[in-house]
Amino acid sequence: MAESRLIHGRYRSLDLIGRGGMGEVWRARDESLGRQVAVKCLKPIGPEQDTHFTQVLRERFRREARVAASLQHRGVTVVHDFGDDSAAGGPLYLVMELLEGRNLSQLLEDNDARPLPVDVVIDIAEQMAAALGYTHEQGVVHRDLKPANIMRLTDGTVKICDFGIARLAADIGFTAKLTGGGMAMGTPHYMSPEQIAGGEVDHRSDLYSLGCVLYEIATGAPPFDLGDSWSVLVGHRDTAPVPPREHRPELPASFERLVLDLLAKCPEDRPGDARHLHRQLVEARLGPGAATGAHPPLPGWANGMTAGRKAGIEARPASGEWAVLTGSWTAARPGGEHPTAAGAAAAATGTGPVPPPAPTVVRPRPAEDPRLTAAYGFPRGPGPAEDPRGGVAALDAGHTRAFALSRAGRTEEALAGYAAVAAGRARVLGADHPDTLAARQEAAYETGLLGRHQEAYEGYRAVLAARERTVGRIHPDTLRCRHNLACALGALGRFSEAHAAAAEVAADRAAVLGAEHADTLLTRYEVAYALGRLERWEEALEAFRQIAAVRERVLGRDHPDTLAARYEAGIALGRIGRSAQALELFRDLVRDRTRAYGAADPETLRARHVLGVNLGRLERWEEAVAEAREVGGARARTLGAEHPDTLVSRRELAVGLGRLGRWDQALPVYRELSGIRERSLGDDHPDTVAAHADEAHCLERLGQVCYQEP
Repeated sequence: MAESRLIHGRYRSLDLIGRGGMGEVWRARDESLGRQVAVKCLKPIGPEQDTHFTQVLRERFRREARVAASLQHRGVTVVHDFGDDSAAGGPLYLVMELLEGRNLSQLLEDNDARPLPVDVVIDIAEQMAAALGYTHEQGVVHRDLKPANIMRLTDGTVKICDFGIARLAADIGFTAKLTGGGMAMGTPHYMSPEQIAGGEVDHRSDLYSLGCVLYEIATGAPPFDLGDSWSVLVGHRDTAPVPPREHRPELPASFERLVLDLLAKCPEDRPGDARHLHRQLVEARLGPGAATGAHPPLPGWANGMTAGRKAGIEARPASGEWAVLTGSWTAARPGGEHPTAAGAAAAATGTGPVPPPAPTVVRPRPAEDPRLTAAYGFPRGPGPAEDPRGGVAALDAGHTRAFALSRAGRTEEALAGYAAVAAGRARVLGADHPDTLAARQEAAYETGLLGRHQEAYEGYRAVLAARERTVGRIHPDTLRCRHNLACALGALGRFSEAHAAAAEVAADRAAVLGAEHADTLLTRYEVAYALGRLERWEEALEAFRQIAAVRERVLGRDHPDTLAARYEAGIALGRIGRSAQALELFRDLVRDRTRAYGAADPETLRARHVLGVNLGRLERWEEAVAEAREVGGARARTLGAEHPDTLVSRRELAVGLGRLGRWDQALPVYRELSGIRERSLGDDHPDTVAAHADEAHCLERLGQVCYQEP
């Protein structure tokens, strides 16, 4: 394809990304939407093919492309469009999302064929199993899994590419034939025995290929690395693989067993399906029982949008601000203000405030995954002395260090690092360079984590102005910054503005990325959150339900993002007085979280806490007290006796005892909480004052009871 050619009047080629047996992949610009995409142009059909064959082939291409485009999962490359430009002398083509990262083959080559770190291998295995579990449930088999078809993005996400391409390759006749065998040749190092025999293949063939890929990234070489193709094929058919730990003893024994099961010669001897495989991986990492049931959780990389931090996404503060007390929520407290003593006293009677969750903020994706060191992953480029641009590589390293500090919770140090990188990049690359803006946006994010929300807001505004000026309003980086700005408005308590800004971003992301793209859903989540802050709870409930339904279909019932949306739907139900429905929702949520992540997981305990809150709202105080007592004990064992979440559960216990008239039992709990607050925060801290107000209220009620006794 000639440089800057316009395909089908819409896609302008920019530069060649790669070339293979099926054709070429170009980075291109979608002239209609103004975004960059990857366009795979298939090789022309040979002139020796007759017209009928050509027509059949084009129809099959359209069918396979539609199947690929129907796959909606974070672990599968998104297909935006496809077409046939042959009328203008062009190719059959697929338009896909443009991925930033390296495929597994490249990662191994970058590292001189040494294996990847063990934790990265396990992470890749979990992500691939989750993606294959989804595609196999859709009835789609890949047929050509290999390291070159598996991308690891700069944020750690793993994506499987080229669904449907292998079958097209066989039809078009691009692949070679084994001498005398009549079998379409795939990639021999990753072919299943049934593929070698030329028989029918199903999802279990993909599982065998997955075993070959995992073996290679874990040991540095595929299981049958025997020189010529025929020897490799015979090895797949007849030879038992060397156990991976003989090459690399530090691999977990459970991982070795799993890989060897995948490499079973007979399909019936392999794991039943990829979902089962995923359960095994999660349970090996988290412990027995962590992922039992029909809907296994996704891996650690996916603890993302609303349940922890992944690729710069902060969902809940470590301070426990998501703790929910009986009663209504308060407005946001800009600048990290604390509830008043009056508010705490009101909460003691079951009518007090519930602190809101912190807004979800998306950070720019880092230049590389910090877990992939220079020895194992993305190439670092020349050092400062060799760098003709004057030390850009050193600045990149500084960005990576700051990201690692942020992930470790060392926010002030991370902020200082990002600020230094931003200043250096502005001098070397220019103030409006994308890397400079990325560091400035990271700095704004860290500033927000420190509670300096006005300063963070101003930082986002400045970055946004530069992004809109340089790349336009709907560029993905601009949309990410606009999302962050909407979150900052929410943190400042400007919920009407936050809602309007988030709604605009959600609409633009839907147009650019698709209505069910993870980033679109993330912004829709912020829209729903703002609706709740505006007391528009019916609308918030419907929005959270829609998000939960899409996430369940795309990501699975036990994905953290699905569970988070279900949690918020339950909160909304309680806020509009439908506590009975909220109670049932939280019972289901607790059951699913317990099955997927265990009874002691902090998010399981959080859901149990709110379940108890709704028992109280239904005046089922005996049950509410029992739940609060159990949750408080579990939190003390898991998080510590003085963790904020533990203290919230202890206070909820005291509230319930008071509602039952057991003020004498509530008083020691209130006194314990007052002592902890006073010791850890000081006499004048608002939380200490609030705890003393609780204690005083309890003493007052005890005095009233004593006065009324004959």
